[in-house]
Amino acid sequence: MTQVVVPVRYPLSANSRATLAEGIRIADSTDADLTVLHVNLYQNGQNVSRAELKATVEEEFGHLPRSRYIVRSGMLVEETILDEVAAQGADVVVIGDKQVSRWRQMIRRLVDDPNIEQFLREELDCDIVTVNPDSQPSRYSASSEN
Repeated sequence: MTQVVVPVRYPLSANSRATLAEGIRIADSTDADLTVLHVNLYQNGQNVSRAELKATVEEEFGHLPRSRYIVRSGMLVEETILDEVAAQGADVVVIGDKQVSRWRQMIRRLVDDPNIEQFLREELDCDIVTVNPDSQPSRYSASSEN
């Protein structure tokens, strides 16, 4: 079964709503399971519960069949998302364009010229869809060659 993972902020920001809307669209069109993921940062002291996340998403988008809600805690959002995406065996990850820039900054510490989409494809072996609320989503396939 195809698995779509969508990391979101809580409370839902405009970017998170756009990203989640695209993730829902992809899950519906591919008959996939949907995982909505939020990361509680240890240093922020805010602990959103799974029930709060689910209630907020369902208030915004209605009941989402074949979906689950996961809340993880971590020091770095990007690393925690990568870990969860790998653990889920995700086929598609839908992220906001702001998330891409944060991952690019993190990876820049490791390599000179970060190509975030290529890095994620290599590390996760899945399709990456980036969403900018003001434009069309971009899709990077794990099977494409650069």
